Amino acid sequence: MDYALIWAGLIAFAVLAYVILDGFDLGVGILFPTLNDHDKDSAMNSIAPIWDGNETWLILGGGGLFAVFPLAYAVVMPAVYAPIIAMLLGLIFRGVAFEYRYRTKAGRYLWDWSFCGGSLTATFSQGLILGTLLQGIEVDGRQYAGGWFDWLSPFTVFCGIAVTFGYTLLGGCWLLVKTSGHLEQMLYARCKKLTLWFLGTIGIVSVWLPLMSEPIAQRWFSFPNSLLFFVIPAVSAWCAYELWHSLNVQKPLRAYFCTLGLYLMAFAGFAISVFPYLVPREITLWEAAAPDNSLKFLLAGAVILLPMIIAYTAYSYWVFRGKVSSDEGYHE
Repeated sequence: MDYALIWAGLIAFAVLAYVILDGFDLGVGILFPTLNDHDKDSAMNSIAPIWDGNETWLILGGGGLFAVFPLAYAVVMPAVYAPIIAMLLGLIFRGVAFEYRYRTKAGRYLWDWSFCGGSLTATFSQGLILGTLLQGIEVDGRQYAGGWFDWLSPFTVFCGIAVTFGYTLLGGCWLLVKTSGHLEQMLYARCKKLTLWFLGTIGIVSVWLPLMSEPIAQRWFSFPNSLLFFVIPAVSAWCAYELWHSLNVQKPLRAYFCTLGLYLMAFAGFAISVFPYLVPREITLWEAAAPDNSLKFLLAGAVILLPMIIAYTAYSYWVFRGKVSSDEGYHE
């Protein structure tokens, strides 16, 4: 049994779950300054009961990488220390703002901006990390050999912008599902603009990546791979069409799931581009993996814990289902 490959799939699932689940509440935070006080309360009530549970998947992904692929963890972390620290600080500011904005009146605007700033910082930092991994990390033997600012390049910055638009669109579609009245109507027009920005930026990243890397270009455009991988842009185009149509006919749940479909296709495309490397073009997942005995032991725990995490996450979403209002929520 290939335990390294199984664990790579589990960690990929955890990362995707984090992007999908925490992505929309980060997006809500980015949208915060564009809302009035009444709408801000509604937006906050839509995510307050579930945001901290969403971040479980971030811990699972990061902790799993450390335990299961220690070599990749040791190489990747020094390459992205700065954006990771920025991301964690942003998540801390956002988490504090959840509680403190309900405990003050005069200083609420400070916590509103902390919530937005923390969400934007965390989101953009995640895009920088993604871009750094995709553009490649300089490795010498079994250690990082690059500089302090290798994570900062035009490509990584553009990845940060693309992720920011994507999370904001996801947050807008989430609010369409969870709110009503004038806020919902206003968001339909806003989500259309965000859809165009997200599709444009993710399209540029998808073209930029193979132009930047010859091995990735060979993987995508050589025959017969091109025939097999064509399904990803085809499904992406269908999701984009359905998303636009759903926004036009005001079907919020369908719009939300179409946005998730776009994320799933982007995630699959980037995974295909780098597989089987954990550190692209340098260290494969088998080279980075811990001994099989360790992987087997950890897998036994994951088999027990993962269903529990999925169950309580699903239950929390079920308990707090339905539309929200500004005067009835988690903190009331």
